[in-house]
Amino acid sequence: DHVIGDKGYSSKAIRSWLRRRGITHTIPERSDQVRNRTRRGSQGGRPPAFNKQVYKHRNVVERCFNRLKQWRGIATRYDKTAQSY
Repeated sequence: DHVIGDKGYSSKAIRSWLRRRGITHTIPERSDQVRNRTRRGSQGGRPPAFNKQVYKHRNVVERCFNRLKQWRGIATRYDKTAQSY
């Protein structure tokens, strides 16, 4: 439905792949991409759409992953039973 990614996923190839499949995305541009685009002037194209309000929801997922990693039972996998998997 919608992809929210960090600057590590900000590449032309990823954005075009998502666009071809009709997937909306919110990915901030890296500073070097902004610099290159502005350096090229009108040939650099327009900046990709970025919604700050949608990007704030990414924090919820990041905090969830952090919580799971800090939970010792999951992080060290002491319980290697069929039920816990």
